[in-house]
Amino acid sequence: MALRIDCPRCGPRSVHEFRYGGELRRPPAPDWDAERRLVDHVWMRTNAEGAVRERWFHAFGCRRWCTVERDTRA
Repeated sequence: MALRIDCPRCGPRSVHEFRYGGELRRPPAPDWDAERRLVDHVWMRTNAEGAVRERWFHAFGCRRWCTVERDTRA
């Protein structure tokens, strides 16, 4: 079974039409030092089990970004 993404403009499409943009996360805590905050926010991923919110770019469709929530356990 292939992953299908429900584009809000184009409807359900194959994941092959999209480019992964990364998981959506909360902004880093302002009390951290600036360099550590930048590195953690850009490079460190949580890789959490369960529901994860992600950004996907519909490269071979409407060429817009969409937010997808998917369950990594499935």
